Amino acid sequence: MKAIGYARVSTDKQADRGVSLEAQTAKVQAMAAVQDAELVEVIVDAGESAKSLNRPGMERLLSLVDSGAVDVVIVAKLDRLTRSVRDLAELLERFQKRGVSLVSVAESLDTGSAAGRLVLNIMVSVSQWEREAIGERTRVAMCFKKAQGERVGEIPFGYRLAADGVHLEAEPTEQEIISRVRALSQAGLSTRRIAERLNRDGYRTRRGGAWRFQYVAAILRTGAAA
Repeated sequence: MKAIGYARVSTDKQADRGVSLEAQTAKVQAMAAVQDAELVEVIVDAGESAKSLNRPGMERLLSLVDSGAVDVVIVAKLDRLTRSVRDLAELLERFQKRGVSLVSVAESLDTGSAAGRLVLNIMVSVSQWEREAIGERTRVAMCFKKAQGERVGEIPFGYRLAADGVHLEAEPTEQEIISRVRALSQAGLSTRRIAERLNRDGYRTRRGGAWRFQYVAAILRTGAAA
């Protein structure tokens, strides 16, 4: 049985947390011995983020998997492979199609067995649920803060942060601009003509720049900051 190891660090500081390339390689080698597998190579991605699969080492790993040159992929920990639930599911499906098992030392997982595949699928499902639950809680919290007049993200055009540093209050000059933009739009002027009129009358955007039709369109659409 031929095995390929994979190790990754995103920064040099990770060496202080027990996930150095050397530490990962040692764990991969030990697991290959336990599996009685021939460790062909340990592929390394140094200074690469796990946010996507677009990494030199990962590309080599996948090419070996696709070519049928490997029977098992060994990693010290799943997050060395990827931190994305979606990417992990994609990798598992790709490995399974090629008859390749994934072994993770830290999680004691081996997808070469039915039990290992079940445990990993449960982990993926739980991670997906957790991410969606966090998203739902965040949206509810943001809606509540908006309903209370509190700041959420960037301060919308037409408002400013109140003295308490939490709530928003109307910004008179920007409110005047919003009213003028809406009135000119109702009068039939295009966004480009409205921008020209604002610039002619001496109005400036929040950043002190000239008005453009895109900024006018944003105000008419959502009241977005300019």
